[in-house]
Amino acid sequence: MILAAGRGERMRPLTDALPKPLLPVGGRPIIEWTIDRLARSGFAEIVINHAHLGHLIEASLGDGARFGVSIRYSAEREALETAGGIAHALALLGGDPFVVVNGDIFCDFDFAVLRSRELGRSLAHLVLIANPAHHPLGDFALRDGRVFDEGAPRWTFSGIGLYRPELFGAVRPGDKAQLAPLLRAAMARGLVTGEIHRGAWDDVGTPERLDALNRKLGGCSA
Repeated sequence: MILAAGRGERMRPLTDALPKPLLPVGGRPIIEWTIDRLARSGFAEIVINHAHLGHLIEASLGDGARFGVSIRYSAEREALETAGGIAHALALLGGDPFVVVNGDIFCDFDFAVLRSRELGRSLAHLVLIANPAHHPLGDFALRDGRVFDEGAPRWTFSGIGLYRPELFGAVRPGDKAQLAPLLRAAMARGLVTGEIHRGAWDDVGTPERLDALNRKLGGCSA
């Protein structure tokens, strides 16, 4: 699943007429890089949620055939936040563990690693990164392969995770819900594992970071 329902308030006025996942990075919409990387990693079915200007996302990406995947859409009348959006899409995602990726990140993470990841009794597996300049305090700690809310050193959640549907069992479809409280509750029970991605990772949370990423890419492909 690719999360694409956010309004992108910090990206205005760019997102007044274009949803954030369609903002151009390296000459193409940023979400297309993620779709391509998922396809190359063996994922054949992708669910994309949307709310703000969602019809433009569907018109741009279509059914996914040109990427070699099948894309289905989970439309939200108003953005349901991360956990709410995932819960709303569970009927499309099925009963097995699934990967979720933020629609506004650009990275070289090998998603094939998550295809072969066994969760065991865990409810989630998170991909963490070194804290970027705009998030210096990080989000979570990682010890012996387990993710914790407290502790040091701190790492930043990349926006990439592998989840069991049961993690979202308390969220009613159509309700707004944040992901972090669900993860922290699972962490307290020792049910969240994690790994560190040390490769390229950027998000486009502000126009300045979008400009910086495009300057860094200089038109190159990933």
